[in-house]
Amino acid sequence: MGQKRVLAGYEPAALFEYFEDISAIPRGSGNEAGIAAYLCAFAEKTGLEYHTDALHNVLIRKPASPGFEAHPPVILQGHTDMVCEKNADVAHDFLRDGLRLRVDGGWLSAEGTTLGGDDGAAVAMMLAILGDEKAEHPALECMFTVQEETGMDGANGFDWSLVRGRTMINLDSETPGVATVSCAGGATGSIRFSAEAQPVGGRALRVSVAGLAGGHSGADIHLGRANAILTLCRILSETAEKTPLRLSSLNGGNKSNAIPRECDAEIAVEDEAEARAQIAAAAERISNELCAADAGFSVKIEEASAEDALSAKDTRRILAFASLVPNGVQSRTPDAPELVESSSSLGVVRTEAGETVFTVMPRSSAESRLDLIIRKISLLAGLLGAQADFVDRYPGWEYAPASRVRDVYLAAYRETTGAEARVEAIHAGLECGVIGQKLGGMDAVSIGPDLRDIHTPDERMQLDSFAETFALVKRMLAML
Repeated sequence: MGQKRVLAGYEPAALFEYFEDISAIPRGSGNEAGIAAYLCAFAEKTGLEYHTDALHNVLIRKPASPGFEAHPPVILQGHTDMVCEKNADVAHDFLRDGLRLRVDGGWLSAEGTTLGGDDGAAVAMMLAILGDEKAEHPALECMFTVQEETGMDGANGFDWSLVRGRTMINLDSETPGVATVSCAGGATGSIRFSAEAQPVGGRALRVSVAGLAGGHSGADIHLGRANAILTLCRILSETAEKTPLRLSSLNGGNKSNAIPRECDAEIAVEDEAEARAQIAAAAERISNELCAADAGFSVKIEEASAEDALSAKDTRRILAFASLVPNGVQSRTPDAPELVESSSSLGVVRTEAGETVFTVMPRSSAESRLDLIIRKISLLAGLLGAQADFVDRYPGWEYAPASRVRDVYLAAYRETTGAEARVEAIHAGLECGVIGQKLGGMDAVSIGPDLRDIHTPDERMQLDSFAETFALVKRMLAML
């Protein structure tokens, strides 16, 4: 690289160089060809066996180090794709532009965009281990999957008969000192409202909600953060009870697995002054209910140029769905109420080509609860004359009472830090469920460095934790 590295001076140097290299490669979900080519070129340069497929999954094998030839092989696994979120005022093309990294107080972030530490941290750690000729380890199978953030299509589509190992260290967690040993399953639903537009016949306004914290729709669902789509629809619904309005468009959120931070709508109104007053009053009521993380909440009202709008009846149908759709925590684990068992999150809405389409993601560690949420949403959609389709369903990862790799993690963490790690189940989805189903008999644990506010432009990674996690993984491999 011609310019000075942002992470120059951090050790181990190779780990941070690899992270900086992959940060220069656009790798949003579905756009992993570039990172796959980089990984294949790395394998060729280092003389390692590799396999890639049409989806751009990449498997790189490394033989056991001397003295470990008789040990069972170990899978290291993470995904190459990242959630592409940016602040509204940031000019960044995720299809072409590399990330602009910056360091502040020992934390790494990207300027105005997601960092991609989820799961670029895993990619960099695997590359550093593959490239370390002095590392002690059994035979390694480093699995770089794709499209994890949009339904785990990479893990679902890979030919797992190529993989020999049954012990796996998944590197897609965000809390140091925690071994994740179970996760929720989920699905993605599309709720489609068809409606014919009519002339506005009055004044048009654009109403925008912004400044909410957002977050991961699994990991952060219990924190009570506001959903921008539901917040704006509530404002419009409450306003419509006082003065007539009709929707022209409704657009918010970017990813099904992220809590939306921004949403805007164009509406037709008969009494502009009254509509503005009622919108402002509803916004004020809601602002008093929000948690501290959503302190940046704002509502903007502007003139708009919309020429068409939906009927009052169709507007009520759409706003009713947003008012009644299951959202947030739906149940907690009966024997461990501190753990979320099931949830649902409305992540995206778009109006285009005569349709308003909501994208919702239900999750649960209990398959029957997931079925129940899907049924509720489908029934609601049917009552309101909408079409509901659920796709990309993926299984949860069940807790294993006995696990050698979990025991090795706990011992290695104690040895390297002098502290005790803990074991947790999470509500977010991990590829361990899919991979375990494909392989059968898998013994797995999921770990990772300190990552905060993933799936948002505030995402950041603690650099010391990144290096410490890398050292921990190397120690685990030497113990396996």
